[in-house]
Amino acid sequence: MKKLSTIIIKTASDNKSILPRLIVGLIFLAEGIQKFLFPDLLGAGRFEKIGFANPEFLAYFVASFEIACGAFMIIGFSTRIAAIPLFIIMMTAITTTKIPILMEKGVWSMAHESRIDFAMTLLIIFIFIYGSGKYSIDYWIQGKLKSNSQKYSVL
Repeated sequence: MKKLSTIIIKTASDNKSILPRLIVGLIFLAEGIQKFLFPDLLGAGRFEKIGFANPEFLAYFVASFEIACGAFMIIGFSTRIAAIPLFIIMMTAITTTKIPILMEKGVWSMAHESRIDFAMTLLIIFIFIYGSGKYSIDYWIQGKLKSNSQKYSVL
């Protein structure tokens, strides 16, 4: 269990991931909030238009994950764990909204429409691989775990 938590929290001691974390976190936080504020346009109404079963539940379910995981990204807490549902959301968005564009309008229309999805997906992958970086709660926890393990290894 200790090793798993170390792998999840482990992060680099530099600040390279702060901008990707803020970009991903702020965008998902805003998108999640907007699903609640504008349900007909961005929430249940959009999910119904796409063709999801039980769109109201699913829209609020996804919005809750976007808000929580977006906030975790911003503060750098459990960023690798938070990246997983965000990656799933992005893959679902690409599959349900961009693949139909590819089939109906072709590659260039799909490329245009999916540019943000593509960029967000790559940023999420970067964060998952790299970690949250120096300015994060994960880094602070990593330091605490390291100092605790050094205390107990001396005994």
